[in-house]
Amino acid sequence: MAMKGYLDEYEKLVIRMNTPRVVIDNGVCSSATIVKVDSARRNGILLEAVQILTDLNLSIKKAYISSDGRWNMDVFHVTDLNGNKLNDQSVLRYIEQSIEKVYYGENIEVNGLTALELTGTDRIGLLSEMFAVLSDLNCDVVDAKLWTHNGRVASVIYLRDCSSGSPILDSQRVSKIEGRLKNVLNGDNDVNSAAKTCVSVDSMMHIERRLHQLMFEDRDYEKRSKTQERSPMVVVTVQNWAERGYSVVNVHCRDRTKLLFDVVCTLTDMEYAVFHATINTADDQAHLEFYIRHKDGSPISSEAERQRVIQCLEAAVERRALEGVRLELKHPDKQGLLAEVTRTFRENGLNVTRTEISTSGDMATNIFYVTDANGDEPESKLIESVREKIGLECLRVKEMPTVNHKKGDGEEQQQTKAVLVSLGSLVWRNLFNFGLIKSCS
Repeated sequence: MAMKGYLDEYEKLVIRMNTPRVVIDNGVCSSATIVKVDSARRNGILLEAVQILTDLNLSIKKAYISSDGRWNMDVFHVTDLNGNKLNDQSVLRYIEQSIEKVYYGENIEVNGLTALELTGTDRIGLLSEMFAVLSDLNCDVVDAKLWTHNGRVASVIYLRDCSSGSPILDSQRVSKIEGRLKNVLNGDNDVNSAAKTCVSVDSMMHIERRLHQLMFEDRDYEKRSKTQERSPMVVVTVQNWAERGYSVVNVHCRDRTKLLFDVVCTLTDMEYAVFHATINTADDQAHLEFYIRHKDGSPISSEAERQRVIQCLEAAVERRALEGVRLELKHPDKQGLLAEVTRTFRENGLNVTRTEISTSGDMATNIFYVTDANGDEPESKLIESVREKIGLECLRVKEMPTVNHKKGDGEEQQQTKAVLVSLGSLVWRNLFNFGLIKSCS
């Protein structure tokens, strides 16, 4: 008994030593709330901290990531989407408590639902056919997210039985759902792009991270037509810093919400560890710089690997790029609602590029990003016609969510910031060379 008590106390000490320590400061910076996280090095802990901040729809204006030996020191400058500091004490407490809990490996769990994962070839009307099949099979869609990119589609859908409200457990019924949906996704009969479906109960994976993984596994970053050029809105460079054994990754693109999460998620899932990083935003632009290594401590070792990292990070940024018109549907939930709405989209030539489905009580709140058949923004007359058919009060055109940057930086200040950002690599290297930052070798 004495030995068991001793071990319990030792375990408590280990937990206290390794649990992230969070300090939130609203006084140091006039334009943002500072969130400081000190933690023992562990693969994925940076992603978990960023995930908590972005799940609250917070904007990360700047960030400084550094590793000293076996310890992480991360600093985030965050605001709400309106560019204001965080003053809600309940939000501040939630941030502190949630980041401290990531030591225990806690995840978001969707209870009492069946998780359905899908990947396949995208086409106009696909979402309508998927929801029609689920409605016909007496499945109620409670929550879902769908992304499209480079002609591919990935979706995570949470279902329950329409009649009982229970998760779908019968193996024969599950097989029938998978088979019907696979037929829909394989509508083009392209053997090289065969659809994949997977059904599980009580999935605990973070839904947006899972979408990145599904797209990555489906190799959407390679699905480019011969005439399609890389997006001029995303510039990714990768270089090796041989003296210190790092690969230096730079990402420059338009700033938006959840950008840092998307990039860190991809690096983590590609099994790279981030040792140091700086993130800066100005106006509507973002510059992210990462010093990375493989889990085994080695940098990127070949030109093929370097090109793959560039392609994957470009895809990570592009997957959540806003395309078309953002429509928000608020409607009392009922069986077949999604099938009806998406059928109306299809019949009027609208293509759904992204979807966010959620249900709270008896009310469904669904967001659709739609384009015309050519991938361009639909004409306003077409959107109004669709709204009239579905219900003007139920379906509304919503402005795209943007990152708010405080005004007041003159042109000269912006040029100065651009120069400072471009010197990021040089500054880090000088800090290392003069011993102000220790190597993690």
